[in-house]
Amino acid sequence: MFDHGRVNVAAPTLSELRARVDQMQGRPAAQPVATHPAFAGLLQLQAGSTYSVDSMSLAVALMAGPSADGAWCGVVGTAELGLEAAAAAGVELRRTILVPDPGEAWLEVTAALIDVLGVVVLRAPAHVAAKDVSRIAARLRQRGGILIAHGDWPRSEARLSMCDVEWVGVGRGHGHLQARRATVEVRRGGAAPARRRQLWMPDADQAIRQVEDVAASTSSDAPTHLRSVS
Repeated sequence: MFDHGRVNVAAPTLSELRARVDQMQGRPAAQPVATHPAFAGLLQLQAGSTYSVDSMSLAVALMAGPSADGAWCGVVGTAELGLEAAAAAGVELRRTILVPDPGEAWLEVTAALIDVLGVVVLRAPAHVAAKDVSRIAARLRQRGGILIAHGDWPRSEARLSMCDVEWVGVGRGHGHLQARRATVEVRRGGAAPARRRQLWMPDADQAIRQVEDVAASTSSDAPTHLRSVS
């Protein structure tokens, strides 16, 4: 189910990108942006902001809300995106631009995409200069876009991580992986306590959703859980 195969993503036409630029001109920052329902009460995306994540799964989950709401998205600097899984999560591939290897031009490519797209996912370099962080932040505020950095990014609005990951569906030497349950932690700057919630990332239907607070089953045929150490 977690197929990382490639599928064709249609490139936008010049007129579509021009229309996108016109739409984003003057778009106010710090305004709510459509956020995946699984994050309700945990995180609300804001225009003009940067969010750091520790996995591509979280990047896809954050991208899915704006994408399903009509936003154009871009993914820069990584070939880890599983397109079928992203589509199942709600990402509209026809409005997604992939730049897997921008090389040394990652900053210029990211800035250019922020100019025309609502959301940009970036595999953050190991070291990012303060001046580059400031340049991107200014661009985001001007355009009202969102940057999702996979990796460490200074001055992020919030940092999201996954822990206590469990895979569901593996029996005693048989079965196959059906779903993944994880605790998602959202930590903002300063000394504010982190917010946590258990989510299916994804469930057996490949959907991202909250884990219902139900009593544990005692049935002998209940699914077996495999805890991940990652």
